Amino acid sequence: MSALTTHVLDTALGRPAAGVAVRLQRAADGRLVAAGVTDADGRIRELGPAQLENTPHTLTFDVAAYAAATGQRYFLAAVDITFTPTGDGHLHVPLLLSPFACSAYRGS
Repeated sequence: MSALTTHVLDTALGRPAAGVAVRLQRAADGRLVAAGVTDADGRIRELGPAQLENTPHTLTFDVAAYAAATGQRYFLAAVDITFTPTGDGHLHVPLLLSPFACSAYRGS
């Protein structure tokens, strides 16, 4: 099981954001740890290894490609979320998108 999952919701359309490309990288050196694309429910259920190092990592969401694919115009081209995993538990990072803003939080 992956230590990290994500869920992207398109608040402008009121539905899951399917087809969003996501990269997980180590923040210190940019090394790619994992990559995936959200499914029809806007989720990536397995992203990365079973355990993440307790060092900063960056999730990058390709918002521009998603916006183009859905016929929307977004102010943001990408969303980068840099976080430091703490402990050995599962980490869930949801992202709420709209054409002019976004919000992320640590989910469960």
